[in-house]
Amino acid sequence: MNITLKQAQDVILAAKEKAIALNTKMNITVVDSGANLVAFARMDEAVLGAIDISLKKAKTAILFKKDTEVLGQLSQPGSALFNIEHSNGGLITFAGGMPIHNLKGNIIGAIGISGSSVANDKAVAGAGILAIKAP
Repeated sequence: MNITLKQAQDVILAAKEKAIALNTKMNITVVDSGANLVAFARMDEAVLGAIDISLKKAKTAILFKKDTEVLGQLSQPGSALFNIEHSNGGLITFAGGMPIHNLKGNIIGAIGISGSSVANDKAVAGAGILAIKAP
């Protein structure tokens, strides 16, 4: 099961609203369950270098079905997944990427946010995934 374009657009809208509330500019990426791009938005004046980071955060979250923040903790020196960020063409293992679940609990995609502090990226991603509603 995959996220629909409508759902992805709703996720982006909710994330954008949170970014505005935090007074920050973000790159917002939504991928489906196969890590394929479904929707993307770059807020005016968002950092250009963060476009790729937002995509990689979304891909990392869906490929491993975990928040990127969790993978970051597991990939520290001496940890079981040390150096995992070098796999799959490059991953991002800090907060801002999260799997998106439907109301039945199935993972249907992922969101990746980049452009501000790690704490803001995480907050904006969290707001985005709350946009999934019943069909």
